[in-house]
Amino acid sequence: MLSRFLPRFLMTFCICLFIVIMQFLWRYIDELVGKGLSVDVIAELFFYAALSMVPLALPLSILLAALMTFGDLGEHIELTALKSSGISLTTIMKPLAILMAVVAVGAFFFQNNVLPQSQVKMWTLLFSMRQTSPTLDIPEGAVYSQIPGYNIFVKRNDKEHDMLYGLLIYDVSNGNSYPRIVAADSGRLSMTEDKQHLVLTMYKGSWYEEMKNSDGVNGMSGDLYRRETFHDKEILIPYDANFTRMDDETMRSQYVGKNITELRQTIDSVRLKVDSAANFVLARLRTQPVCGVPAQRYAYKDGQQVIEQVKEVAIDKPVDLKKIIKEMPQNEQEQILNQAIAHTTSAMQDLQFQGYTISDDNFVIRRHQIELMKKFTLSLACLIFFFIGAPLGAIIRKGGFGMPIVISVLLFIVYYIIDNMGYKLARDGRWEVWHGMWLSSVVLLPLGIFLTHKAVNDSAVFNPDVWLNFLRRFTGLHQTRKLSAKEVIINEVVPDVAIERIENLKTSCQQFLDRYPVRQGFLAYWQQGYDKAAIKALAEEVDAVVDYLSNSREQMVLNKAMDYPVIRQLLTYQPTSNKNVGTALAALLPISLPLWLIGLRHQKNLKRDIAQTIKTSDQLVAIFNGEYSRDMEYK
Repeated sequence: MLSRFLPRFLMTFCICLFIVIMQFLWRYIDELVGKGLSVDVIAELFFYAALSMVPLALPLSILLAALMTFGDLGEHIELTALKSSGISLTTIMKPLAILMAVVAVGAFFFQNNVLPQSQVKMWTLLFSMRQTSPTLDIPEGAVYSQIPGYNIFVKRNDKEHDMLYGLLIYDVSNGNSYPRIVAADSGRLSMTEDKQHLVLTMYKGSWYEEMKNSDGVNGMSGDLYRRETFHDKEILIPYDANFTRMDDETMRSQYVGKNITELRQTIDSVRLKVDSAANFVLARLRTQPVCGVPAQRYAYKDGQQVIEQVKEVAIDKPVDLKKIIKEMPQNEQEQILNQAIAHTTSAMQDLQFQGYTISDDNFVIRRHQIELMKKFTLSLACLIFFFIGAPLGAIIRKGGFGMPIVISVLLFIVYYIIDNMGYKLARDGRWEVWHGMWLSSVVLLPLGIFLTHKAVNDSAVFNPDVWLNFLRRFTGLHQTRKLSAKEVIINEVVPDVAIERIENLKTSCQQFLDRYPVRQGFLAYWQQGYDKAAIKALAEEVDAVVDYLSNSREQMVLNKAMDYPVIRQLLTYQPTSNKNVGTALAALLPISLPLWLIGLRHQKNLKRDIAQTIKTSDQLVAIFNGEYSRDMEYK
């Protein structure tokens, strides 16, 4: 099993990792193109990106490899041969389950020790690349704005002679309020040796510049402008074209660069900070004066100053504040209202600021808790996907890349959607962090247990006939019989025995119809219904007669035997066998009434099928006795 599984696992892991790396490339392609980055820097970025994408590729590769391995065993009847030799599916899965346990433990240590360092390196490189200036490639007939503070328009770019023609430069390096506009017939753009500045050499042009406002200079006021015509002119533009790597410490202090111990330390310290801030706000609220009366006062006891809480003053009757304010002069009323508004606004702004601070700290706590939970969810996801893929492959029995890839992608999409939804709910504080981060595991774990149970017990989960029969039991769909002449017949049909068995079937059918001569009422249906045991016995008797008649050499007998209807076992024949439960169900009138009507229709169809059974039996007896005629079909 290991020799079958490991090559597929390594192959699918490489494929899945390549796919997620390509997704990373398309996401950040704009940060890499046109920066003049060396091959070793890009290779280093992709190496750390590949390490960071392992948690996304590992579960999918395990699912796909398990599906392919067990699907291939089932498709080539090897799984059946193993089971027929007395080897159970759990024994077959045991070595791979042990391997998955080792992979899960390795995934945990990878998440805790390797992933933080790789993410620090990856994000440091990525942010460094974002800050790197792009290489100079000025297009023709378009405004080029990649040089900070300058917008350059070029009519024609002669790359062979390194010349620019029809230059128009809009210089806002000193601010948009005082721009400089330069128009030149041609020019050349070059870089200094240290790659820290650009040298723009222009030929035959004009310089327009708006100066700062000057009032009262030489008796003049208003705006000043400057215009200059030049034959050749050089401008030195600050432009750092070197790749400068950021310090790793900036990202190492973030949640992505911490292991379990560091995450817990950060969570405890920030939580202590939040508790201290909340206690500080509570203490301030308790010391705030109420209606101008301070909540605390200073007193002297034994020659020392102490703080005492002001006792509440009991009021015999309510104070009518509106009446008191109305009796004051107009200016005092305005003064009181303005003071109240100012005091309320100040207190509200102070509390909002404190609330924003606490909210930001709580967000930091949640992000660290999410990263802490991720250290464990990957290991469990590996185990869950194995116990989904292995039994599912044993059930569907399809190897190769076709069906396994379709099923793996669908299951992984479901897992990714659920996991991403839980992550966002936890990040935004709508759910508890452990609720959101373990949501995908809680949803998929029962599926793995269910599929493993069904595969071990050889249940026909994906057999269409099983689901079709299950659907028929609810919807009442009809089923037809199909008989064909047998080439070799061991048990010949004896006419006397056949007539006896047919007559016994007619008697059983007539007894059932006599037992239920009329349509059942509402309460009778819910409390009694039709006897399911009698219906099942009748269906088995019909099948037995048909099975006996299928050995006939007469085509007419076979054709007539196919006219026997299939006695179905519908749930609507008898909702419940308990009279008290039926009475309780009947009380649910909005639901029980339409169900009663459906049940009556199904009961009517059942009696029709039983009547058809009696009619077909009479015709078969006539065939065996040589008395059959076409007129019997219309009676």
